[in-house]
Amino acid sequence: MLPKNREAKLREAGLRLAVILGVALAPGALNAQAIPGALPESTKALAQGEWPAYAGTYAAARYSPLAQIDRSNARDLHIAWHWMSPDQAIKDAKPQIGPSFANESTPLMIGGTLYTSTSLSQVAAIDAVSGVTKWVFDPKVHENGLGLPANLGWLHRGVAYWRNGDDERIVILTAFAQLIVLDAKTGKPVPTFGTDGRLDLAQGLRRPVDRDYYTMTSPPVIVRGVIVVGSSVMDWWGHRPPPPGDVRGFDVVSGRLLWTFHTVAQGEEPGVETWENDSWKETGNANVWAPMSADEELGYVYLPVSAPTNDYYGGHRLGDGLYGESLVCLDAATGKKVWHYQLAHHGLWDYDPPAAPNLIDISVGGKRIKAVAQPTKQAFLYVFDRVSGEPVWPIEEQPVPASSVPGERASKTQPVPTRPAPFDIQSARDEDLIDVTPEIHKEAIDIAAAYDRGGLFTPPSQRGTILVPGIAGGGNWTGAAIDPETGMLYVSTVRLPFVVTISRPEPWESTYDFIGKPGYLPGPRGLPLLKPPFGSIVAIDMNTGDQRWRIPVGRSEAMPWTQGFGIRERLGLPNRSWALVTKTVMIVVQAGYFGRSRFVPGLNLPIRDLHNLDPHLWVYDKTSGEMLAEIELPANASGAPITYMAGGKQYIAFPVGGGPLVEELIALTL
Repeated sequence: MLPKNREAKLREAGLRLAVILGVALAPGALNAQAIPGALPESTKALAQGEWPAYAGTYAAARYSPLAQIDRSNARDLHIAWHWMSPDQAIKDAKPQIGPSFANESTPLMIGGTLYTSTSLSQVAAIDAVSGVTKWVFDPKVHENGLGLPANLGWLHRGVAYWRNGDDERIVILTAFAQLIVLDAKTGKPVPTFGTDGRLDLAQGLRRPVDRDYYTMTSPPVIVRGVIVVGSSVMDWWGHRPPPPGDVRGFDVVSGRLLWTFHTVAQGEEPGVETWENDSWKETGNANVWAPMSADEELGYVYLPVSAPTNDYYGGHRLGDGLYGESLVCLDAATGKKVWHYQLAHHGLWDYDPPAAPNLIDISVGGKRIKAVAQPTKQAFLYVFDRVSGEPVWPIEEQPVPASSVPGERASKTQPVPTRPAPFDIQSARDEDLIDVTPEIHKEAIDIAAAYDRGGLFTPPSQRGTILVPGIAGGGNWTGAAIDPETGMLYVSTVRLPFVVTISRPEPWESTYDFIGKPGYLPGPRGLPLLKPPFGSIVAIDMNTGDQRWRIPVGRSEAMPWTQGFGIRERLGLPNRSWALVTKTVMIVVQAGYFGRSRFVPGLNLPIRDLHNLDPHLWVYDKTSGEMLAEIELPANASGAPITYMAGGKQYIAFPVGGGPLVEELIALTL
């Protein structure tokens, strides 16, 4: 331990250096905890109050060592500025472009500048203190005459940043599958990258793809000079063969393609035997639409690979089907697989790993482990040694029910973690249904009785099977946050039961023998079907695998649908929320209802107008879950929050709006 006078001198020297660099440090920032897998420059950037990657760093931690906002002053948070998206002017001038699904882009902050994308795939640089626009780049993808992008339409979640000396670059993957590299200072394309700063990602795949089935929404990761690119492939059975979900690596300086990883094993590759009857030749999807994470020190990137086509019926693709619904670790420099683990064999439930896996260093049984934890829609947290891929706690192959659909052959077993315990309910048994009154409980049982229901891996049926937590529930793209100081993980979860019904398609719908159609299943009298809490944050001690607490998120007691039932306590709302952890507190924001910006034939998804639903920001004690502050907001969050230091103040910023609502960034400070 340093003598007090020496410690004081070092701290004073550090503060002088911060002044020279033009960086304002919060108390405690000089002793910032190293982020798992992050290079020293990434940890240093966070300590200086920056936010250089989608989730802070590629560890997907959503953690900052900043401490200016703490339990004593959190109630003093207020809005510092609003920034309106430049999309609004374009949509006003060209209403035929159509509304966005939601404004989901999470900004970065480097050197006093925020960098964000917009729903129309524009990129903007914004002064982090004032919210004033510095520059905007418009790739004009809305002028290509292709209509709405695939899946959710106009939607984007962020950009990536790379620096080598004075060369600073912003990278965006656009809604119509372009990779564009911009000079971070000017917002102009880098002419030496690709063709005038662009690459066409719809080219160079193992078969042609239609752009209305193939898009990008999540930012890439950039590791060891390689831009690692996933894709969002339309989850519809009307196009055969569907686009492949292959992951590719491009040189960040030149744009040269370095490697391609086949997410459906091909030819003589290991795993091709898991696609019976040569079904690997046709099967597509198995794409990586969620954000990825990476260990910068190891040079590894972690891919949450989604479901193969078609989601709910696999009679045309018998076998386990690697690498569908798997966590795959690649060497970022070469694209070679290091290890993989399949989280659902022969997927029939759309159980995509929906979020970036979290890197976390933990101690289990006296052994220090570099771990990676994957939250899932199933409400399981699968935890592995991120170097070797070995499960930290045993994962058991447990018997599951067979399918009753002709031609289908469900896997006989599925992998079930022994620890941590599921962070939400996983069935629609009578005891899982809403029971605010005996009459309501009886009505909920009557609703559920019309469908097949069982455990988590009960296959979809022609009668209709209730899936819980639901294909949009459990842990979804909101993901989890970690505290590297304590080894705690905070995961957001929602209870949204869906019914999936298998049927023979009409000739105009599909050439598959069967298709599955999902639909949200509401409860009695406008209430949710499942018992509360409807939405919550769960804290898990990753050193032991034990759950420490659960808090409901959202003021259900303020909702009209809870009136008349004597509900006074907080039960949460069935809407997604995002957690952000700092050295002192946990900050949470919640989404409102989401609208749907495109019609997908045959998909009976809930159609809701996008509107604000009792929007708030909450600050919690991260050790106990005690609420410290509840700040009313003008709009619900629609994407993940960040925190940063600029001009001597700590800010919290997040996107709001979309659909008929104004799309903005909102920043709060003390």
